[in-house]
Amino acid sequence: MDTPDLEIVAAGGLIHRRWFLAQTAGAAGLVLLRAQPALLAAQQDVPPWMKAPGQPLRPYGERSPHEAPVQRIVNSVPGTTGSGSARTPLESLEGMITPNSLHFERSHSGIPEIPPDQHRLLIHGLVDRPLTFDLAALSRYPLASRIHFIECSGNSRGLYAAQPAQSSAGALHGLVSCSEWTGVPVGTLLQEAGVRPNGRWLLAEGADAAAMSRSVPIDKAFDDALIAIYQNGERLRPENGYPMRLLLPGWEGNTNVKWLRRLKVTEAPVMTKDETSKYTDSLPDGRALQFTFPMGVKSVITSPSGGLKMQGPGLYQISGVAWSGAGRVRRVDVSADGGKTWAPADIPGPVLPKALTRFRMAWRWDGGPAVLISRAVDETSAVQPSRKAFLDAHGAAHSYHFHGMQSWGVSADGEVRNVYV
Repeated sequence: MDTPDLEIVAAGGLIHRRWFLAQTAGAAGLVLLRAQPALLAAQQDVPPWMKAPGQPLRPYGERSPHEAPVQRIVNSVPGTTGSGSARTPLESLEGMITPNSLHFERSHSGIPEIPPDQHRLLIHGLVDRPLTFDLAALSRYPLASRIHFIECSGNSRGLYAAQPAQSSAGALHGLVSCSEWTGVPVGTLLQEAGVRPNGRWLLAEGADAAAMSRSVPIDKAFDDALIAIYQNGERLRPENGYPMRLLLPGWEGNTNVKWLRRLKVTEAPVMTKDETSKYTDSLPDGRALQFTFPMGVKSVITSPSGGLKMQGPGLYQISGVAWSGAGRVRRVDVSADGGKTWAPADIPGPVLPKALTRFRMAWRWDGGPAVLISRAVDETSAVQPSRKAFLDAHGAAHSYHFHGMQSWGVSADGEVRNVYV
């Protein structure tokens, strides 16, 4: 019979989230106690690294060489120079913040090498006072720091395929990352420039060789947009827009223009090549949606996940991330039986608007086949749809903005694979 700490709340061995709140020896404590004799024996030996001084201090920190296999998944577009993506290895990370060196990257014509003292941001168009700013000038403004995710609208595109691709969580869903961004609110600069009454949109253009550009409603700029110049406390990395980028919290990644060089205030969207030839959503009836800016409520289990292997029956932690372009994640449910029964996961926090939110669920795997699924709900009560429901509504040719549920099948031998239910 289950103890209170191991209360089964859904089929497949899902355990009540209060298990994570236990402060005294319970199920987790018993696991630790069983391991004590082996640990005590190991402590009696003096390992080699205790017998001589270690490495000297370094001017810039490096990760342990034992973590070298944790890398982004790089995919370049054949026949191009610098066009492609580098995906975050979600299955290797924990918490909500993505290290700068593992933050996903999407580039359209390589990463420009921009001397910061030569870069300028121009604000012009329907304004009373056109303005230019260099990095030093922006750095003198009152800065704001916010934690937000950025997700490429092409993220999870592999789940449109008729057959499930056998890939890792990062390879399938790694075009999403979360950082603390620091910079100047766009609204502050627009107020200084004096936007004219007929100014309703912005053209944001980058300084890469593709001159990547998107149209942005000016209301978003006055709401929560930033000109970001720091990421996780240090200056932006080149692949993430150094020396400055546009940050539009919760909106599709392509609108968060990197290497930002100008903002032009206009009356209407400019219909650039990057918002007409791409980043539009085809519908089953032949129509297409444009300017699908906010990213839908979404979650993915990162452990266990594709390519990982269970180490025999026993107690495991299911871990993953959830997010929504509409605000905070309110709840994440987890199923271990392919969606027949569900239980609420533990969300340890912090839970921030338009940021990755970590969730966890205790799971006692009995060694039999299982199908793990997560389902997120945001503060607007929007519910993450199943893959089938999403495709029924949007069609398989949709290509962008996939936010249906991901299913991981666990076989009796412990292999974890991408499956459709």
